[in-house]
Amino acid sequence: MPGIEKTPIVTEAIAGVAGSPRIRLALFCSFYRGYYLLHECLLGASSRLVEVVGVATDDPTQSYVSPGRRLWSYPHEAWEETMVADLAARHGISCHRGRVKTPEFRERFQQEWRPDLVICGTFGQLIDEPLFGYPRLGFYNTHPCRGPQWPSPYAGPNPFQMMIDEGQPDLQIALHRVDEHFDAGGMVALSPPMAIPPGAGVIDLHKITGPQVAQFVARELPRLIAA
Repeated sequence: MPGIEKTPIVTEAIAGVAGSPRIRLALFCSFYRGYYLLHECLLGASSRLVEVVGVATDDPTQSYVSPGRRLWSYPHEAWEETMVADLAARHGISCHRGRVKTPEFRERFQQEWRPDLVICGTFGQLIDEPLFGYPRLGFYNTHPCRGPQWPSPYAGPNPFQMMIDEGQPDLQIALHRVDEHFDAGGMVALSPPMAIPPGAGVIDLHKITGPQVAQFVARELPRLIAA
């Protein structure tokens, strides 16, 4: 796809920019994708590049995260609803589980967190311009797709189920800019294919792809920072 470059392995990519001051990173993320993204940025090779300054995560008991149309409508464990918040708490990271389009959160975001870069991974609220327009290095989302077509025909709250219903054998993850449109901001990177095993459900795919998405983002971080 034009404009998307192949990336080196994580350690080689990070070695090229390690030694510079760490950039301030906020994550808007939940469930397995969010857990593995946060874990990578706190404890993986990416921790040499970023300082996690804040985490916004879903509270599935609230209607504004659309739990009935997303992964939270499938059977899952209670601890899976809070595992991102719990990981953030264990590392002393500021965590927000409320609405994000409020004056109070915007002030926290811009005055306390002050992120240089934001990455989303499984987050149930729309982002508005006071948030996505703030980070100097951009505000990005990770969204399941298949192939280079963008915006993806799998845009929306439940892309995994759409792919399962079509019998697709694999999927990819688009790293794209967040803007005023829903799952349609410009794509900056496309992951390698990830297999959809026969019989896998939505929750299975979140579990299977979570670590792979974290490594994909880790490979792209040096390029986002350098840009």
